[in-house]
Amino acid sequence: MSSLELRGITVRYGRFTAVENVDLLVPEGTVTGLVGGSGSGKSTLGKAVVGLAPTRSGRVLVDGADAAPRRGHSPVQLVFQNPYASLDPRMSVGASVAEALPDGVSGRRTPARERRAARDAEVARFLELVGIDPARAVLTPDALSGGQRQRVALARALAARPAVLIADEITSALDVSVQGAVLNLLRRLQRELGFAMLFISHNLAVVRYLCDQVAVMDGGHLVECGPTDRVLERPEHPTTRNLISCVPTLALAEEAS
Repeated sequence: MSSLELRGITVRYGRFTAVENVDLLVPEGTVTGLVGGSGSGKSTLGKAVVGLAPTRSGRVLVDGADAAPRRGHSPVQLVFQNPYASLDPRMSVGASVAEALPDGVSGRRTPARERRAARDAEVARFLELVGIDPARAVLTPDALSGGQRQRVALARALAARPAVLIADEITSALDVSVQGAVLNLLRRLQRELGFAMLFISHNLAVVRYLCDQVAVMDGGHLVECGPTDRVLERPEHPTTRNLISCVPTLALAEEAS
């Protein structure tokens, strides 16, 4: 198990500061929900963790060490919001997952045929892990539904053996009928594999279901953070209270408490 720690993360686009001096700890084996309104900086912070946003200052640490890629693979993996854009339409499902496998999976000194067999077996294992029939490995993403594509994107991220997973609004682009299945899958995998996860979402009901703690962003700043029950039932910051007021069931729970 591993922890994720952000120290003083600042992201700027020209003169615009999207994220400013954010400190956040995601303890090992736990899920932290990162919430906030549109433009609050939550998705930008997630991208900064994996180097996809221009970090002006700050450090990203996994188990206290800089989260730099090791042998071409990063200890932190990001699953994007849009399953239709996150997979290369020219690559088969199996090739996409195999691309993420660490180089040492099959061994460089192993004969080519055995390396291919080992990689195919690993691809099949990760597809099965997310509920995809390994026989679909030969298909391209256009042959899959949105929910299936998101499962493949999750399989690809897990195939990289991440210490930390970042999930950025991964169910918001899916039909309501499949959102629950993907969330249940994510919850089960996180518990079974034990990775730390930063779960970015605007849906507080989902955050309550999935997360151990909640961090709230507003205007690029982290304004509140704490255990999920405390933050959602006894919010301390006006931004948190405003977010809760938009979800009737959560607002009623706050009033009852």
